[in-house]
Amino acid sequence: MQKGTDPVNRNTLFASVDIWAVLSIIVPLCVYLLTLAPTVTFYDSGEFLTAVSSLGAPHSPGYPLFVNYAKPFTWLPFGSIAFRVNFATAVSASLACLGVYLLTVRVLAESEDDTEAGLPQFLRRSAGLCAALAFAFSPRLWLQSNHDKPYPLLAFLAALIFWLLLVWREKYLRGEEYPGLVYLGAFLCGLAFGAHQIIVLLVPSFAFLVLVTDRRLITRVREQLLALSFFFVGFSVYLHLPVRAMANPLLNWGDPQSLSRFLWSFLRKGYPMEKVDRDLHLLLKQLTAFNLVHEFTAVGLFLILVGAVACRNRRKEFIIAFGIAIAVFLAYIVGYQNTPEETIFLTEEFFTPLYLLAAVFIGIGIFSLTRMLAGAAGTSVRRARPVLLLLPALLPAALCTANFHENDQHENFLAFDYAANTFRSLPTGAALFTWGDSGAFPLWYLQGVERMREDLDLLHIPHLQFVWYLDTFPHLFRESALRKKGVDAMPIRDVLVLAMGEQMARRPVFLDFSTRYSVESGSLPLVQRGIVYQLAVRAQQMGEAPDTSLWDLYSLRGVLGERLFFRDLDSDKAVQIYAYSRLDAGRTLLSLGRTGEGSAELLMSGRLSPAMLGEARRIMLEHGVR
Repeated sequence: MQKGTDPVNRNTLFASVDIWAVLSIIVPLCVYLLTLAPTVTFYDSGEFLTAVSSLGAPHSPGYPLFVNYAKPFTWLPFGSIAFRVNFATAVSASLACLGVYLLTVRVLAESEDDTEAGLPQFLRRSAGLCAALAFAFSPRLWLQSNHDKPYPLLAFLAALIFWLLLVWREKYLRGEEYPGLVYLGAFLCGLAFGAHQIIVLLVPSFAFLVLVTDRRLITRVREQLLALSFFFVGFSVYLHLPVRAMANPLLNWGDPQSLSRFLWSFLRKGYPMEKVDRDLHLLLKQLTAFNLVHEFTAVGLFLILVGAVACRNRRKEFIIAFGIAIAVFLAYIVGYQNTPEETIFLTEEFFTPLYLLAAVFIGIGIFSLTRMLAGAAGTSVRRARPVLLLLPALLPAALCTANFHENDQHENFLAFDYAANTFRSLPTGAALFTWGDSGAFPLWYLQGVERMREDLDLLHIPHLQFVWYLDTFPHLFRESALRKKGVDAMPIRDVLVLAMGEQMARRPVFLDFSTRYSVESGSLPLVQRGIVYQLAVRAQQMGEAPDTSLWDLYSLRGVLGERLFFRDLDSDKAVQIYAYSRLDAGRTLLSLGRTGEGSAELLMSGRLSPAMLGEARRIMLEHGVR
């Protein structure tokens, strides 16, 4: 008898598992793993990786939830630390897709006009899965899934909060009191601050869903105080910053041990806003940073509109909450921030939660259209189930096909190689001054986490104006004049010259390529060494030729003669740096009369970047070389 009950128990167990929900996680994750970056990438990647590895603090506002979420993944027994953290991001992006599925099915709860038991449930869940996959393969989320980013984790938490509020609202309207759902939502909202502060832009939508349910709730002070208490319990994840700062982790941005430094980091005081004169062109650029057609195609936009129309009666409060979220995001990002045109691409990442909500409306639109087809099919509808599933799947399939190559980073070693090649250019014990984030952060990761070239001192020029940064190099700046000169008010070039002057007597001093062309350094005596420049300390050094033997030491995977689908702005800049370095070397060699070597360098710069062929030929003609 006991044996006979086992199959029943197993069937009951499997019946309780929502296979559609499982697929909404597994399918995106499998595709993301195919396109996952194998190592560090450009922008903030190296900084995040270093912070996660050491449980430290990345740039303001610190991202403590993301750091602590990703840390356990660094204990996995495969891949580099960078790959493991990238895998953590892929998992969080897949969870965000699950959030789309749960929200879609919740909004499409059974209605009174469902006439055939089982079929509406099938249509709801298939529509939820298609909505999740459409979100999974949208350009923005996919780009954030294949390397370390906090936005997918934030999107998942936002979806959970919306789901909890919708469940609470349904129960409340039926006369059932479940305030714990609201308290849990408040806790997750506070916790989400540790992923990214843009969660605050969704608070008006959350509040609307509560108040539209019953306006009298605004007078229930006890419940409001409890919700606020749960919010601060979640927000306490920010205690990570001062607690870990006391342990002096490898990366300790802002050193937020004291209240003043904590607020400096949390309030992003290190990033003063740039005042921009906005014209119509810039305004349109800012507004179109939120682009549903780009993310989901015109077909996706059509389905969003169909879904909004379908919700106008039973779920109109969800439409309004979505509209409030769009208005608040645009008011803050476009109105308040007034982002300069060259950095608009950074604000595009903020819209990820809005695209998640838009994907829910895609699911609602799919459900409405497929139910119409099911009604037209009549008695043969059960036989038409494969067709009813296949048709909605066309949109995510098209998005996957269209966006796969441009998000395929599985062979993206550009940042790793750029940092490693920089190290190969430096002698033992050198000091390297860096400028841009993409020029510095991969170096931090390779040295701090991968333990490469620990003999070097990597000094980030924009941070030399902060005392907390000087404190991280006590062996260099304990008695430095930088502490006495009021460098926070000095021009950055004067800060650089002062810092280099202190180091020149101790070791070779180098600038990276970005410093060479970003900081006013035309009068500095520099000697090229591959993609870095050494500060000359002797007059005879000024006539030295570039060391062209360094090129043979460089790894150029994906740069020359190799197929690399993925390219972002800073990846292209890295390729340009290689090309410009060869151009600089060729110009110097020609000026020294080494015609053959100089011509070879100039031609190589044209191979690396065909746009430089014209400049290379012009330089050759100036020196009488045809």
